[in-house]
Amino acid sequence: MRRREFIALAGASVAWPFAALAQEPGRTYRLGFLWAQSSEAEPVVTAFLDEAGRHGFIVGRNLTVEHRDFGPHPDRLSEYAADLVKSQVDVISATGNIAIRAAQEATKTIPILGITDDLLGSGLVNSMARPSGNTTGVSALVGGLDGKRQEILIEAVPGVRRMAALADSNMTRTAVQLEALQKPARARGIELSMHQIGTPRVGRSRKHYL
Repeated sequence: MRRREFIALAGASVAWPFAALAQEPGRTYRLGFLWAQSSEAEPVVTAFLDEAGRHGFIVGRNLTVEHRDFGPHPDRLSEYAADLVKSQVDVISATGNIAIRAAQEATKTIPILGITDDLLGSGLVNSMARPSGNTTGVSALVGGLDGKRQEILIEAVPGVRRMAALADSNMTRTAVQLEALQKPARARGIELSMHQIGTPRVGRSRKHYL
């Protein structure tokens, strides 16, 4: 998925709860962003405002946006989530597993729009089509697309014979998902090596990944 398409999808997804609201004359609605840095949220905020504007929610008229940047103080994430709830926001947009979980712990009623690698695989929702709680959103790197991304990479590098895949051991990739990458690679005569990475290691030789 191209970055522009992803941003548009994220913006439309975040706007969905507002589109479902019946506007009350004279009321100002509030959107809260729980992101590591507001600069990261800026493209999504822009996409959201464009989509929300189509439904009559306009900043300065009946909509305000509140940011809680937890990047400099990740230890205060729960505090920031609780502060958004106290501010009586109508929707919370959170990015990353820990931020989404902090928002879920802070409220069971305010809609939460999460953006992370895999909402379902991380246990943040029980269903993407019909989530039972107050959380929905966008899965940016859902495991089911790994094979497609690998296929595109192979086609982009004609003649490739050796590849390496780095997998974050803290994420929810399973042995079955990783093996699903091996089979199509073998079928094309490509040697694919897997490397599980838990924490960054400074000074490690790069030759293992060439």
